[in-house]
Amino acid sequence: GVEMGGFDEVIGVARGAEDNDSQESEEFTERMEKGEPFMTTSCCPAYVGWVDKHSPALKPYVSETFSPMVYAARRAKAKHPDAEVVFLGPCLAKRHEADSVPEVDYVMSFEELGAFMVAYNIDVSKCEEMPLEADVTNFARGYARAGGVRDAIVNAVGNGYTTANIEGLDKKNIALLKKMVKDPPAQFVEVMACDGGCINGPCSLAPLSLARRNLKKGLG
Repeated sequence: GVEMGGFDEVIGVARGAEDNDSQESEEFTERMEKGEPFMTTSCCPAYVGWVDKHSPALKPYVSETFSPMVYAARRAKAKHPDAEVVFLGPCLAKRHEADSVPEVDYVMSFEELGAFMVAYNIDVSKCEEMPLEADVTNFARGYARAGGVRDAIVNAVGNGYTTANIEGLDKKNIALLKKMVKDPPAQFVEVMACDGGCINGPCSLAPLSLARRNLKKGLG
């Protein structure tokens, strides 16, 4: 049946985060065994785009693992090969990322989804809450906040490596990133373009403090 406003099924992106976690932790371990000095995350397309344009020397150190969006979309396509896959999120940079992968057909922001619901007279407060899948890990659900990917990788590979997370592409962090090739702050570096992570994306509907509380509540 139709779950919501024309969508037949909703798949939590945390499923894709679990796939990202297993791939990225494996890639990181391999790179460290080869003696590479550090690796940064690749799940934030705004950061990856910034590297391409402004700091290409960093590119060899950016993970080649796909983002949770791509892995979740792959799951959707595997289950329903003829489906049109729409990524719903708080991020504008995902549109550019979606253009470069075959798995995602459209990207809709939370703001656009909100307008969609108003147009269709859908009152979220009166909708039945969908239970979260019990077998998805809290580490996967935590990807949306700054530090979440780092926590997931540490959980996967152990704490035998140094780690850091950078949130927000302000002047200070840009300077840190530009000198990272010669002076990395850690072996594993998570980078998010938004202060606070994806939960504070440009098209998010809740202030960061509320988003953090809601995420914490969801993690139990």
